[in-house]
Amino acid sequence: MPTSAAGRPVLAALLPVVLLLAGCATSPSVSRAASGGVIEVAASTSVWGSILSQLGGSHVRASSIISRPQTDPHAYEPTPADARTIARSRLFVENGVGYDPWAARTVAASPDKNRVVIDVGRLVGTGEGGNPHRWYSPADVSTVVAAISAGLAQADPADAGYFADRRRQFQSEGLAGYHRLISEIRDRFAGSRIGASESIVAPLAQALELDLITPAGLLRAVSEGSEPSAADKAASEAQLRGRQVAVYLYNSQNATPDVATQLAAARAAGVPVVAVTETVNPPGASFQQWQVSQLEALRAALEQAAR
Repeated sequence: MPTSAAGRPVLAALLPVVLLLAGCATSPSVSRAASGGVIEVAASTSVWGSILSQLGGSHVRASSIISRPQTDPHAYEPTPADARTIARSRLFVENGVGYDPWAARTVAASPDKNRVVIDVGRLVGTGEGGNPHRWYSPADVSTVVAAISAGLAQADPADAGYFADRRRQFQSEGLAGYHRLISEIRDRFAGSRIGASESIVAPLAQALELDLITPAGLLRAVSEGSEPSAADKAASEAQLRGRQVAVYLYNSQNATPDVATQLAAARAAGVPVVAVTETVNPPGASFQQWQVSQLEALRAALEQAAR
């Protein structure tokens, strides 16, 4: 599992595609950045906002538009205060892939050629219709870390060395427990069959080399808020009742009636259940604290199933 997404030559190739970079060195905003100090930065959700805040350290004032676990990022409508936050940001991170379409619209409503904009989906090469939950892909997380660090240096060149140090510390220390758990689960449980309520866990399952056998149509339908087919629902419930899966993971922020039926089937059959969320939970936790907590719960459930 890489802990350094790429070196400078790779970033140089990636960043022109995903960053809207400064072109005028004489504007007031660029002059302030060039002199160092605190810059305003923001992200559409706390998932990327936590990473942004940690990489920026004391040299940024970071905001996350969505930070409450009960808020649905897909359907969110930004407030005037959100628009102001984005308008004054020197760097803004949006998820893309149709997950937070309001973010791109709000950025476009306050154009600024000196603002650095990182679209995560475009950065990692996930196109329209792809799985938007890129923070559940450890490789994509590393790529985003590298892009944010480079973007901060672009927005505030005087503090580029500081941001490089923050990135090294975050990768070697901040994400150490996260990467250790990923390696441990993959080494011990690769090939284990799991079930899930929706596609949110698919990137993580792939990284952990777990076999996600829930029908793809059901995973996609629940994630997109549409009705799964009767055949897919029946197949998923049969997998749970027959204990064909070691563990069942569900998005607790999207507990539809169909998901409730799956949960009941898993619990009745004695299949260990693990909850995951779309936004950092509890609010105020760091990205890695949140992810480590979920990975520890998954490891414990897999251990329980293996007894």
